[in-house]
Amino acid sequence: MDNELWATIKKEITELLLKEPDLANYLSKRILAHGDLASAMSALLSGKLAAEDMPAQTLKAVFDEALRTDLSIIETTTKDLLAIRERDPAVKSYSTAILYFKGFQALQAYRVAHWLWQQERRGMALYLQSRISEIFGVDIHPAARIGHGILLDHATGIVIGETSILEDNISILQGVTLGGTGKDSGDRHPKIKAGVLIGAGSNVLGNVVIGEGAWIGAGSVVLENVEAHTTVVGVPAKVVGRPRADQPALEMEHYLSDKS
Repeated sequence: MDNELWATIKKEITELLLKEPDLANYLSKRILAHGDLASAMSALLSGKLAAEDMPAQTLKAVFDEALRTDLSIIETTTKDLLAIRERDPAVKSYSTAILYFKGFQALQAYRVAHWLWQQERRGMALYLQSRISEIFGVDIHPAARIGHGILLDHATGIVIGETSILEDNISILQGVTLGGTGKDSGDRHPKIKAGVLIGAGSNVLGNVVIGEGAWIGAGSVVLENVEAHTTVVGVPAKVVGRPRADQPALEMEHYLSDKS
């Protein structure tokens, strides 16, 4: 699948160059010069997250090490890429997401930071967290545990706290906070089950569980557990029905159902 996907991505770029030859140097450096998705992501992210005192070459060595050592990272990246292509109508090609969508880029950079955290390389992990926040406007603690098939749509202002756990196939829009409720230590952040859709500007606070296939409406503040396949909206969030789809994250439906 990875080889087939990469071939598709390179074909997209070749076709784009026929329409936009002025992008030749950029697209060659970002896509065509690389033999696989891992190489392209390493070069792209290290270039974006570099700073005057942290050269891209140094960061690229870190990214290359992570991707070479833990093959599950790029496998997860592939599933995230498939998710954004399937769910986001603004994404007309895989290469568009890779090159231009900061939610996808921020998530993949987090995955390397998470690997560093697990290797007890906390300093470099926190450096990446800080740079990801500065460059992409997305703040994900490297200790958070995030599954695959994740869509961070638009992504600006998303915050995911240290003890958050996100299962697979979740969609989150801009301005969402998965945070704590104060100065409590320990396990203090939300647990989001598979298939959940979290609308823009929502806050899910504390060690609460959002059940599988739930939908949190835009602008809601969730302070308590949410049952599976339930729609909640408001401040504080209240149950108003059920999503029309069993997995609202996959359908991206942002309207209230007439089901009760």
